[in-house]
Amino acid sequence: MFTIEHEFDATVITIIDEGEAPLNEDIVIESHEDGATISQVDPDTDEVMFVHFSMRQLHELRAALDLPEGVYRLRERQTPGDPQSS
Repeated sequence: MFTIEHEFDATVITIIDEGEAPLNEDIVIESHEDGATISQVDPDTDEVMFVHFSMRQLHELRAALDLPEGVYRLRERQTPGDPQSS
């Protein structure tokens, strides 16, 4: 299950682990203009752990979820008529 909330400067997605135990802590993703921050409570220390992704890293992560094992570099799409697209 997950929730989506739109706040003033971010979209907040909370992913709630469901199913059989043991369950993991909720994951909170805050999407901002410059990237996204993912947080989760560490059950051993009770501290919130944060990871920040740039928009480029998020784009690459999204692509990686659908690709087989390997090493990849994403290229920017070229628009028709762009001198670099020839």
